[in-house]
Amino acid sequence: MVTDSELQRPSFAEFNVDNQLVAINAFDASEAVQSLHGKSVNIIASGPSIADLSFSELLGTPTIFVNGSISLTAQYNFTNVAGYIISDARFIKHHPEILQKHYTGQPLYATLAVFEALATTFPSLVRNYHQAMRVIYPVDRPWQAQSNNSLFSKLAFRKNRKKPLSYFANSPNFIIDDGHKPEPIGVSLDITYGFVEAGTVAYVAAQLAFSKGAGAIHLYGIDLLNASQPRFYENRDNSAPSKLDKAISDRIVPSFNLLGSVYKERGVTVYNHSPVSKVLFDNLY
Repeated sequence: MVTDSELQRPSFAEFNVDNQLVAINAFDASEAVQSLHGKSVNIIASGPSIADLSFSELLGTPTIFVNGSISLTAQYNFTNVAGYIISDARFIKHHPEILQKHYTGQPLYATLAVFEALATTFPSLVRNYHQAMRVIYPVDRPWQAQSNNSLFSKLAFRKNRKKPLSYFANSPNFIIDDGHKPEPIGVSLDITYGFVEAGTVAYVAAQLAFSKGAGAIHLYGIDLLNASQPRFYENRDNSAPSKLDKAISDRIVPSFNLLGSVYKERGVTVYNHSPVSKVLFDNLY
């Protein structure tokens, strides 16, 4: 059985920001500031259906934004931002203006690669808001720095290779469907020990919400079936490439169905409010 000690990562990462080392703590669900105390949480993704959503009843509810959906904070007065997630550094490359205009110190959960990109592209954001930032990571990949000379370039974790999800099947922190084809899928019960990827950052956000003690999880903008269309904050000329089409049937839908079932068994219902993708899921309400 995989033990917690085997999954343990360093408690912080250091990044070279304008020739100064800046530390960013790793996410730890036991940290008091992380708890949602059983409250319902909204996760706002970037599907085109967001453009038709009325936000008036959502503004006071704990809300987690992903990628470009943070831009909604300029239009609406969200009074309880529970988190902002970026798991892929390519978002920084394709939409640097989003961070520049709309990130103002909200709790930011991101991978090492994202923070490496931020330290290079927007060093002032990392320097000014690093205390509100937390490192999260995919369980099957080691911690390692990619562009900066960070603490992790000196650690043995860099030498570790990616492990198959089946390796974590006996861990109490994960539920793994090792029999799923073409590849195993899974879900994390506590992303202190890593999250499981499924091809969309919204899946990471749902695992974060559960790890933070949400009482219910409400998903908005998980459209999938119109993934070829620009995200609600894009147009035809500036839309970033999407790989959702290829992953929907093999990975995203079965992963969300697994997540919905697993979290429901543990008292947390997951609701999908996208009118576009409602028909795809069996275990989202």
